[in-house]
Amino acid sequence: MCGRFALFTPLDQLAKMVGATVPEQEVRPRYNVAPGTWIAAVHQTSETEAPIIGEMWWGYRPRWAQSTGNQPINARVETVATNAYFKSAFSKHRCLIPVDGWYEWIKDSKPKQPHYICRKDRGPLFFAGIFAERDDGSLGCAIVTEPGRGSAAEVHDRMPLILDGDSLEHWLAPDITDRETIKQMVRHIDASLIEHWPVSTKVNKPSEGQSEELINPA
Repeated sequence: MCGRFALFTPLDQLAKMVGATVPEQEVRPRYNVAPGTWIAAVHQTSETEAPIIGEMWWGYRPRWAQSTGNQPINARVETVATNAYFKSAFSKHRCLIPVDGWYEWIKDSKPKQPHYICRKDRGPLFFAGIFAERDDGSLGCAIVTEPGRGSAAEVHDRMPLILDGDSLEHWLAPDITDRETIKQMVRHIDASLIEHWPVSTKVNKPSEGQSEELINPA
């Protein structure tokens, strides 16, 4: 799964990587992003327009579900295309969630021991996501997850679906709606590019702040 991440690469740099329009305002670095907050996300409204980097609420709840509907933060790649709650978004409303790394916790550790997981070269990552318009008119998203791979599987049996560079354009493309076509055109990154290390248990509480020290090895 993915329930916490860090993003500190400037948005203008991320925009260049995905050919998106540069947002008017910069977003401050965040080292402990929690669900139920506004996060940066990339989406494309039409095939003739450039992608947009904007804010989405980390919590997916389509308008038709109204305010009483579930608000998941993750969607499993095995069922996202067929689950009634997600399949319309998978077909028509896919997005990218840029991050510099994410956190997972060692199972049954006491106190809960977080690990920071990122690229070995420290470059940004792009998680596959889906989004929908919420009942208040804002956009809400969920991160697509897959079974853990490589060193990430040492920490948790699930991980975000991280797309390789050649897949970003296809994932965003609003004209690609067929499940099998998406499956053939989209690939996750090589698991050998990922590493992790234990970090401070301060990560366990988002209220501890957004200090860069949170990603330092414990």
